[in-house]
Amino acid sequence: MKISYNHESIRLTGRWDKQNKEFAIATATGSYIEFCFKGTLATALFNCDENKYPYPHLWVQIDNGDYTETMVDNYIKIHTKEDKEHTVKIIFKGTVEEFSRWYSPLENKISFGGVITDTPVKITDDTRKTIEFVGDSITEGVLTDEDYYGENGENKFSTGQFNRVYQDDVTATYAWLTAEKLNLRPIFMGYGAVGVTRSGMGAVPKADEAYPYNFEGSPITHKNCDYIVINHGANDRGGTLKNYLNNYEKLLDVIIKMNPVSKIISLSAFCGAFHEELGKFIEEYNKKNNTDIFFIDSNGWVPVEPLHPNREGHKIIAEKLVEILNEIKN
Repeated sequence: MKISYNHESIRLTGRWDKQNKEFAIATATGSYIEFCFKGTLATALFNCDENKYPYPHLWVQIDNGDYTETMVDNYIKIHTKEDKEHTVKIIFKGTVEEFSRWYSPLENKISFGGVITDTPVKITDDTRKTIEFVGDSITEGVLTDEDYYGENGENKFSTGQFNRVYQDDVTATYAWLTAEKLNLRPIFMGYGAVGVTRSGMGAVPKADEAYPYNFEGSPITHKNCDYIVINHGANDRGGTLKNYLNNYEKLLDVIIKMNPVSKIISLSAFCGAFHEELGKFIEEYNKKNNTDIFFIDSNGWVPVEPLHPNREGHKIIAEKLVEILNEIKN
């Protein structure tokens, strides 16, 4: 039988649009699906009508085991050896940044239509606290893997953006790793080239304008997170300090208004952009607005180049971030 995406056997985590009764839609990597069933066979359903090739890539995990990578397709079949209760997790791993994922038609979406299974099982509640990461391509997981290039830097399989589905991995990021180490449930809002002063790839608006939405016409509906980490600045460094801080303030105003009880953490850009000035600004913002935003200066944690850390670079960032956040969390 077909089970709707809002069935008790299914849980969606992340920025999911649920206005359509047939399909739940996400355009932010790091959004994920979990479902439980009893037996040996289940099929996850997706709608790929508007997607452009190469389709977004997913990680599929069964019973908390290893990940297997696949591109999204209309049907993804899960076949297990043991006839028992199983839990499946499907993570939006990576995609092509430049394809549309804000305005219709959404060429870069995960459109989940539920599960076909004979015996759905109510999923166990996830009682962990939540953490949201608001950032850019680094938070999204762009270029964590570079082994799809030839000896002289040329692409092996295609050109430019088309390799990104292989090179990008949100689960390799400082954000995903930090959430795992702190046993927090992660929610992602990371889009390539977006900053507080500028729009980004896939026609995503600048940070304060985009934050309230999953995509155009789809206001966010997930519950306020316990913690929110903001990492913006790498894509703003070409502009003026005044413009950066003015727009950073707009983003803070929007986030705080929508998340009045969340603990907000401002994490400076890993490339060092405006890090000292941002720290002073956060101090002044707290005094002015009677807030307690926590500032973390990440300057020097990893080399400035490459701008997009690889897997090892993200691990270094996560280790340092976890050490600091552990003090806040406890």
